[in-house]
Amino acid sequence: MKILLLGKDGQVGWELQRALAPLGALHACGRAEADFADPDSLRALVRAVAPDVIVNAAAYTAVDKAEGDQHAAHACNAVAPGVLAEEAATLGAWLVHYSTDYVFDGSKEGAWVETDAANPLSVYGRTKYDGEERIRASGARHLILRTSWVFAARGGNFARTMLRLAKERESLNVVADQHGAPTGAELLADATALALYRVAVSGGEAQGLSGTYHLAASGGTTWHAYARHVLAQAQGHGAVLKAGPGAVQPIAASAYPTPAVRPANSRLNCSKFCASFGLVLPDWRHHVNRMIAELSAQGNL
Repeated sequence: MKILLLGKDGQVGWELQRALAPLGALHACGRAEADFADPDSLRALVRAVAPDVIVNAAAYTAVDKAEGDQHAAHACNAVAPGVLAEEAATLGAWLVHYSTDYVFDGSKEGAWVETDAANPLSVYGRTKYDGEERIRASGARHLILRTSWVFAARGGNFARTMLRLAKERESLNVVADQHGAPTGAELLADATALALYRVAVSGGEAQGLSGTYHLAASGGTTWHAYARHVLAQAQGHGAVLKAGPGAVQPIAASAYPTPAVRPANSRLNCSKFCASFGLVLPDWRHHVNRMIAELSAQGNL
């Protein structure tokens, strides 16, 4: 299996370099080799590599910035995935693409399933859903994997921001009325590799696996409870914080307005993915705790 990985230096892409390597020949590209601001330039890259699988971990993920930068977000999140899908269809290759809980408006009571109607509230969400639709329309065999609240020991994310602020401030105000499941880049990468292995060994039946899936850690929490858990774990590893878990105050999302509107309920039902690929997704705390332990071992707490 020849794999072309795009977005190798992001949180998920970094972990994918590790997880995909055992599956075959891996050609990993970053921004210097793959310019998502110029989607048509990606065609030559795909044709030169001629992969069996394209894994697209590149995205415009600055949710608030996207509100005033619609052209760039649209090029990266919508047009580029469409181009990759067209090239994959021509080659007969598979395309793995990561999408987001932000395609939903958050109004549902329970966890979202793949067939629920999309209604994104932000430019980011709309461009990501547009990318999904272009992939589905291309005829390429694909795995669209919607996930939520991604974190890792490297790169910028909510958990690392909380750790930094807890060293600087006596107290923190964190939104307590938005629900989701923090999902580790490590988990996403490992689950992707296992899904691709299942595709590879399924032979002629692999076509039936093509589609859209939800892929996130099990369980659910709020940003407020997530922050408290991160800080408690950090203290358990000896981190010296000005603001401990008890100093994290719950606030309503309405008290912390942002340029982009975020869904109140981002919980994703992942039973389709688990049933299709024979996997069990661990509770969100599992990989959060691993991340804190890793940061501690690196001396970065």
